[in-house]
Amino acid sequence: MPRGGADRIEGVLDGVLRARVSAPPVDGAANDALIRLIADALDLAASRVRLVTGASNRRKLIEVDGLDAATLRSRWPGLDV
Repeated sequence: MPRGGADRIEGVLDGVLRARVSAPPVDGAANDALIRLIADALDLAASRVRLVTGASNRRKLIEVDGLDAATLRSRWPGLDV
C-alpha cells in the first residue's frame, strides 16, 4: 500500500474497503477523519455516516444512512455490504 500523510480511500481488498487517515488514534480523531473521508467520497453529510463497531480497532463496521447496497457497490466494486 502507498505511504503518506494524506487521507485516502485505497480501494476494496477481499470485500473490505481500505482507507488511510492521517489523524492520530487519540480521542476519536482517526474515527472522525474516517467518517468525514467516507462521507466526502459519497458526497454525503458526515451525519449520515456512522461507526457501528470497531472504535478502538483497525477493522471497523460503518453504516451509511440513505444509500442502498447496490449504490455502495457501484461506487466501490467488490465491497461486501
